[in-house]
Amino acid sequence: MNIIVCIKRVPDSESRIVVGGDGRSIDSQGIKFVLNPYDEYAVEEALRLKEAAGAGSVTVMTLGGEESKETLRTALAMGADQAVLLKGQPSDDGFGTAEKLAAAIKVGEYDLVLFGKQAIDDDNLQVPAMVAELLGLPCATVVVELKVEANKVTAEREVEGGHETVEFELPGVIAAQKDLNQPRYPSLKGIMAAKKKPLEEVDVGDAEARLEVIELMKLPERAAGEVVGEGPDAVPELVRKLREEAKVL
Repeated sequence: MNIIVCIKRVPDSESRIVVGGDGRSIDSQGIKFVLNPYDEYAVEEALRLKEAAGAGSVTVMTLGGEESKETLRTALAMGADQAVLLKGQPSDDGFGTAEKLAAAIKVGEYDLVLFGKQAIDDDNLQVPAMVAELLGLPCATVVVELKVEANKVTAEREVEGGHETVEFELPGVIAAQKDLNQPRYPSLKGIMAAKKKPLEEVDVGDAEARLEVIELMKLPERAAGEVVGEGPDAVPELVRKLREEAKVL
């Protein structure tokens, strides 16, 4: 089974984000960048599917600059066989990024394309479905359970209030949710092996942007909390404040 996993380099969720001097981007100084956490589940699932099939390859792919090589090496250390860096700037709207990824995937050999359900920096939740549409492939997003038997895919999706089961034939696109598996940690052996695995670089140019970020603003500081009392006697005053001051009731 040949699987392509599309990944993204994102700021660590524990990093302190500061708006840059241009007012339209973040200041990357001192920020740790990591493999998008949801993409870790996609990489892990690809490795498990390959192991279950007993043959095939897992290729990780990303759109970005030289700095994205580190992210690709992380996926290679987990066990992916090879990596492709599409050298270019991703778009803020997602569609331009999807176009670059789809064009690269289209010329390759694959049975399945995996993504994390979303990137934690922009939270757009768009690119997997866009790539599937551009490739003319079936797509299942927010997948928490996946089975591939022969040429048939059965995916269980997380939807509001429950789960939904969908089926389609290969090839197709899957976007992984965090309950799909438990990603493995790269071993020392895997980290050393990743340095020798092939990493292809393809200059694809910047993705076309169909929207422009005008301004980034820091969230206002939260007001200090207020204790209105203790026990049942505090309920009337709490309700009054919620109704008259917070206006949420």
